[in-house]
Amino acid sequence: MFEPAPPPWYRQFWPWCLIALLLSSMLVSVGFAVVATRSFDGMVVREDYYEHGKAINAVLAKTDQARRLGLAADLKIDPITQDVTLNLTGQARPETLTLNLIFPTQDGRDVALTLVHRRGGHYVGQAPAGLVHRRYVTLTPADAPDWRLGGEITLPLDSAVTLTPDAAGVR
Repeated sequence: MFEPAPPPWYRQFWPWCLIALLLSSMLVSVGFAVVATRSFDGMVVREDYYEHGKAINAVLAKTDQARRLGLAADLKIDPITQDVTLNLTGQARPETLTLNLIFPTQDGRDVALTLVHRRGGHYVGQAPAGLVHRRYVTLTPADAPDWRLGGEITLPLDSAVTLTPDAAGVR
């Protein structure tokens, strides 16, 4: 005859389910906000935009100089010993070269290597152990960086990679 009175709202399942869903989404949002504000990924230039723009023009001039000198290089990195060998062709033979292995997203994972001239266009150096993943590569003379070669590699290398002026884009 009489229907029993429904239990109060706080004793029912659905209000608590909705409240839990809202609270969990708020907690996750706050967690993401904390991570986003406390970590910097190094992708954005924060200061000196004008200086950064001028540096882009300097890189383009170095690429043009490498093209005028007819430069190209074959790069090999032994996956076991990490020995770096490079054969440079063209009209330049500096005593030392700087080889930069640039990680695309984190500045802290970039590596700069010094390669020493042995004979002809042959250069050698040593890479640190544990280099993996995709890298941008730039090659410049160590003493007077007036030209630049570039390319892209995925480590460990299976075969030689050719560095050219055309692949030395702005990075």
